[in-house]
Amino acid sequence: MKPITFNNTVLRDGHQSLAATRMTTKQMLPVAGTLDGMDFGALETWGGATIDSCLRFLNENPFDRLDQLKAAAPRTPHMMLLRGQNIVQYTSFPDDVVEAFVRCSAKHGMDIFRIFDALNDPRNLRTAIRTVKALGKHAQGVICYTTSPVHTPAKLAALADELVEMECDSICIKDMAGLLTPRITYDLVKAIKSRHSFPVIVHSHDTAGLALASYLAGIDAGADAVDTSIVPFANGTGQPDTLRMQAAMAGHPRVPNYDTRTLLELRKYFEGVAKELTKFMSPANDRVDSDALSYQVPGGMLSNFRTQLVEMKMEAKFNEVMAEVPVVREALGWIPLVTPTSQIVGTQAMLNVKFGRWKNLAQASVDIALGKYGRPPGPVDPEVQALARKQSGQEPVTGRPADLLAPRMPKLREELAAKGLPVTDENAVLFAMFPRETEAFYKPKPAAAPAPAPAAPAPVAAPAALPFAPAMPGKTSRYALTINERRYEATVEILN
Repeated sequence: MKPITFNNTVLRDGHQSLAATRMTTKQMLPVAGTLDGMDFGALETWGGATIDSCLRFLNENPFDRLDQLKAAAPRTPHMMLLRGQNIVQYTSFPDDVVEAFVRCSAKHGMDIFRIFDALNDPRNLRTAIRTVKALGKHAQGVICYTTSPVHTPAKLAALADELVEMECDSICIKDMAGLLTPRITYDLVKAIKSRHSFPVIVHSHDTAGLALASYLAGIDAGADAVDTSIVPFANGTGQPDTLRMQAAMAGHPRVPNYDTRTLLELRKYFEGVAKELTKFMSPANDRVDSDALSYQVPGGMLSNFRTQLVEMKMEAKFNEVMAEVPVVREALGWIPLVTPTSQIVGTQAMLNVKFGRWKNLAQASVDIALGKYGRPPGPVDPEVQALARKQSGQEPVTGRPADLLAPRMPKLREELAAKGLPVTDENAVLFAMFPRETEAFYKPKPAAAPAPAPAAPAPVAAPAALPFAPAMPGKTSRYALTINERRYEATVEILN
């Protein structure tokens, strides 16, 4: 029986989940070669929030990071997380921008593209998957796991059929909130493997303390790989620790043989890195939190919600906001809670508690209700959709949202030239997603300027909400809040 393969996430999801994505390339390079020699199935080194963090907080060019890590670890396949039509941002982009980003990523050494859509809408995956395949790279299609009346294991397994139809090379079950239980993991993996011979990977977070047991169940069902990390950037809201996972498999016929001594050396090194990132870490992220099972909020958002509500003087409303999350989620079509939908639902839950249910719709909630992010898994509440239509003056989108977006690459190149920035496809796609951050990166730095400091420290994400000011009936006001380092704005009209 073939040993299970571990993919390692310490250079991406490990520190994204436990240290606000603040690990620098300089902190990664000393052990990149060691990780490369461990025979992991893949090293997750890029994608997700790392590209945003490089530009916004670390004064790094994300493509330079990929170049350096690929040179330091050339043997093991590099893997990235790609949000389908959202790329690594929070809104949809035209096909030509998605294609250009994938081409640039492949040119700089990316091997495995783990491609997901927050709504599990396959239409939002097709362009990225097609481009990855055309470049001869590995396209890994993703099933975002969640639970609801419209998310049964059978229906999720059926999504694998569409991923296979799109010629994905493997399938990942992505459990972003740590909701997978052992029995369901076993049944889901078994259902997919019984239909397809493609490799199946299980990805989870140990937020609720279930990931390790669920991994074992998935391995027994025939999973080909699981994702692990290395402490202190493991366990809790991250993936299970590699050494811990291997120890749990002692005596199992599929136990792998990753060198224990080297893993302990890596742990010691990353403990030193964690000391440098202390201000971005919190014990709250390391503990088992069963609230995740009730609210399905990804672990990294729970502590951020608490801090956010304190800033808004709503700390006494924490339980009310958490209870409102499932209400909002159901009304928006039982959408899974993963970037960017987790931030959208969380923002709307806060607004509902603050001003009354559906009295104020954030723009992103309007876009979800009108199908601009894709097809929700379930029906959108008619009342909410009617409010969204009234607020926007627009009708719901019935086709693929990206079909409504005009090509942008030629215009992006013109904008770069007009700003005196280097005109490359790399800069064009970065500018499309993070225009202010990309422009700031290229601004001349004063010779004596100190190294850029990270943004306001926080356990997972720096809360930067503008406090809610009192509003009078009949008045329209604008409010802004930031969740997981993304700014959301809402135009609020207080009704009599």
